[in-house]
Amino acid sequence: MKVVILAGGLGSRLSEETHLKPKPMLEIGGLPILWHILKIYSHFGYNDFIICLGYKGYIIKEYFYNYFLHKSDVTINLKQNEVKFHKNETENWKITLIDTGVETMTGGRIKRIEPYTNGESFMLTYGDGLANININTLIKNHISSKSICTVTAVSPPGRFGTLVLDNNNKVSSFEEKKEGKKSLINGGFFVCDNSIFSYIKDDETVFEKTPLENLSLEGKLNAYVHKGFWQPMDTLRDKNQLNSLWSDKKAPWKLWE
Repeated sequence: MKVVILAGGLGSRLSEETHLKPKPMLEIGGLPILWHILKIYSHFGYNDFIICLGYKGYIIKEYFYNYFLHKSDVTINLKQNEVKFHKNETENWKITLIDTGVETMTGGRIKRIEPYTNGESFMLTYGDGLANININTLIKNHISSKSICTVTAVSPPGRFGTLVLDNNNKVSSFEEKKEGKKSLINGGFFVCDNSIFSYIKDDETVFEKTPLENLSLEGKLNAYVHKGFWQPMDTLRDKNQLNSLWSDKKAPWKLWE
């Protein structure tokens, strides 16, 4: 199963750094948060990625094109025009990088990568969120639900709107968070059947709006409740917190050795 990652947004709430690079390339422990996300999926054996590029997407292309250079020590012999790599690290990753447009909305980005999914179900997440989620359990939950799409529901910091679930863990509605009310939000880490594309109209479609709302009304949007660690990188404070967890060797999302 392929993993689709939305990595094309402007990241305006982190403009202190995103004026130089796209948000998924902001570093946690000296490595892009996008790298951490790929490592989470790879830990569970999923190594075929489709990355939806937009704002400053060429920086992401350059990073993976020169991955050996970024991850290795090198000797450069200018006279002989030779490069020798030392202690080079690699990953068992196949990465397809697709330019989905700078102004395209999330649904539009997903629609544009339809030809690369081979008509199969796929996983989907954002390029700025980390979790210690069990991907295999998520997929099993999606299959057993017989829904078109499964969204991972997480307990948030207090600034997000919420998902309302019925007794069968189907999403019945969306609402703004009410103070003092225990709530769940969209934490990303989706599993989507290929028929999801029929719910997306064009580049202007926001995936979290009409497509997911229509699926919930039809009873075809399942929720997998993740009770463990989840943290988006929306602000500089979030970024600093994630870096502190990593430097203190207390990063819950680091499932790999």
